[in-house]
Amino acid sequence: MKFTPEHMSELNLLLQFDISSAATGIKVHHDASEEMQAAVQRLYEKGLCTLPDGGYLTDEGIEMAEHADKTLRVLSS
Repeated sequence: MKFTPEHMSELNLLLQFDISSAATGIKVHHDASEEMQAAVQRLYEKGLCTLPDGGYLTDEGIEMAEHADKTLRVLSS
């Protein structure tokens, strides 16, 4: 199994959230790329963020963002 381009978009979007603060969210605007709009919609459908255009991470979303952050740090070292 490999990461698809869609997975990569979702992982990159998860990295945009500030995982140090659950009170900080993001908004993907309508003029964002279709790729980003689709990625945030998929995160919402998976229950990882609170709104179809971003919002806040859910508890599971926070956990996934932490894993994405750790994976990136390990691979970047």
